[in-house]
Amino acid sequence: MNILVFGPNGSGKGTQGAIVQKKYNLPHIESGAIFRLNIGGGTELGKQAKEYIDRGDLVPDGITIPMILDRLKADDCKKGWILDGFPRNKVQAETLAKALNDAGIKLDYVVEIVLPRDVAKLRITGRRLCVNDNNHPNHVAFEAIKPVEKDGKIVCRVCGGDLKTRADDQDDTAIDKRHDIYYDDKTGTMAAVNYFKGLGTAKVISVDGRSAIPEVSEAIMSKLA
Repeated sequence: MNILVFGPNGSGKGTQGAIVQKKYNLPHIESGAIFRLNIGGGTELGKQAKEYIDRGDLVPDGITIPMILDRLKADDCKKGWILDGFPRNKVQAETLAKALNDAGIKLDYVVEIVLPRDVAKLRITGRRLCVNDNNHPNHVAFEAIKPVEKDGKIVCRVCGGDLKTRADDQDDTAIDKRHDIYYDDKTGTMAAVNYFKGLGTAKVISVDGRSAIPEVSEAIMSKLA
């Protein structure tokens, strides 16, 4: 079962990907981790990517997509995978779809977590990250997943670990920039989502991201084979 997950920053797609991973025992692959793996491992693609990153430039798709394909062909992906964080625009979607087809890799599901932009922004600014597990939900604005106080300190509601914030989660300009890319339905990530929908080769699962985490999970799981 090969799954592509889409959702704006703040939609909880990382959390949902982890839940699907645990149920189906599939590797949850994030594009950032692939870069770190290749660069840290000193692969040829990693060396090429590092040159661009060190200059502050975007890594070309001609390097990024081969990295992703190599990861999807790994032994632990033989029974399927969950990919999120890529593609981020329509051109990448077209290139990835062709690369998967050429490699004989079938995409089974496209999961889209739908969330209004204003709600997504609120979720970002109020979220707190557990140092033990980023998928432990903690949010100062939502009663159901508010962090707890222990010995005068606000800690993770799940494991009691320390909490932190990402600097860009508190930066309106950074948040708007990320969302400008995602919600762009002409060339951005929404254009990529619509491209895969239009192909008609994978089953599309669209769920309302405004619901609670268990409800979103149930909506996704009920439609996965």
